[in-house]
Amino acid sequence: MTRILMVCLGNICRSPLAHGILESKLPADKFEVDSAGTADYHIGKSPDHRSIATAKGKGLDISNQKCRQFELSDFDNFDIIYVMDQSNYENVVKLARDTEDIAKVKLILQDSQSSTIKEVPDPYWGNEEDFEDVFSLLDEACEKISYNLTI
Repeated sequence: MTRILMVCLGNICRSPLAHGILESKLPADKFEVDSAGTADYHIGKSPDHRSIATAKGKGLDISNQKCRQFELSDFDNFDIIYVMDQSNYENVVKLARDTEDIAKVKLILQDSQSSTIKEVPDPYWGNEEDFEDVFSLLDEACEKISYNLTI
């Protein structure tokens, strides 16, 4: 079983979307996907209502996800850790114990060839269109990830 963790700041906008999108693209018997935030702002809460609505509009239900904070044990529990932006990358890597931990951490858009954007923008202060744009970026990235993991 390959375990993948999606990480953003609060675990209410980007990482829940990435979690739901990638989970929908991978076989559940071979992959487990989860999400977390680097901050503790929303622990135990559901994803932002705009993330839930955006996912629902694309046929995904992320409403049962619960926000949690990234923990040191996540390095042991996950094989790959995708972060949404450079700030979250730095926050996660600061907790790393060694180069093996660091090697697990990647920017989710780093290998996305069709996008010049290398960080997923935080839509929290934006509108529904911003959530749609983030969904599109993540959907493309997750399509590539799922392809690479299942070939």
